[in-house]
Amino acid sequence: MELTRSRAGGAVAEKASYETKPWIRRMGRAGYMAQGFVFGLIGILAFMTAIGAGGETTDTKGALQSLKGMPLGEVLLWLIGIGLFGYVIWSFVKAIKDPENKGKDTKGIVTRIGYGITGIIYASIAFTAIKTALGSSGSGGSNEQSMSAQMLSHPFGKWIIGIVGLITLGYGVYEFITGYKEKFMSDFNLSDMKPKEIKATRRSGKIGLIARGIVLAMVGFFLIQTAVTADPDKTKGLDGALAELSNQPYGHWLLGAVALGLILYGIYGIFRGRYVYMGYGGK
Repeated sequence: MELTRSRAGGAVAEKASYETKPWIRRMGRAGYMAQGFVFGLIGILAFMTAIGAGGETTDTKGALQSLKGMPLGEVLLWLIGIGLFGYVIWSFVKAIKDPENKGKDTKGIVTRIGYGITGIIYASIAFTAIKTALGSSGSGGSNEQSMSAQMLSHPFGKWIIGIVGLITLGYGVYEFITGYKEKFMSDFNLSDMKPKEIKATRRSGKIGLIARGIVLAMVGFFLIQTAVTADPDKTKGLDGALAELSNQPYGHWLLGAVALGLILYGIYGIFRGRYVYMGYGGK
């Protein structure tokens, strides 16, 4: 069965092995938007820190908890939680059904495993959003160091942390390159987009992916340090990576630039949810 779709380089014909159901596409699109919103919020809080306006560097959990006291915060948390569950479903569909035709070679299998891992991670974030909306009290920030300490106490724990670190670092580099070379534009139905939307998607996606790639690469590097030194204090999540940037020379400028990039990633998530190609069976 052949499928032709418009991409950045023109029309590309490719085989479609799985027909994506309409409800799965809708859930996936909502998920992309919810994911973008969370990272955009992290960027806003970090940018406020950079300019001394009272924000803080935080991770996804802290960003979600910051919504709790805002007007309509509980409603937003429910929407984010439900949207992220859509992202989870779409991640598992990509991993199992392969609507993007990644294939069964080594590269394809690794990519699809990555989709599955992503689904597990965002399932946890979705649960956190809903628990927060229900009034679950808990401190903001992350517990990466305690998790690393537990992992290091087990046989092969250092190896597992090191492998996760390498994968995270590699994915960060991949996102940086994808953003810099604007490869992400090939995933969009450009024929459905207005020129201004294409321009906004290109700019927000490029800067946003570069910024997120930098942060993820830093998180991966810290995990590798943890594995090499067997010191859980070396582990840092998103909040730790952003805080590390602020401690560098011209740190507030660096933090501000990356924070703006994460805000743009949030905007990119909106366009991604609206116009990204979702596999055979629909656009």
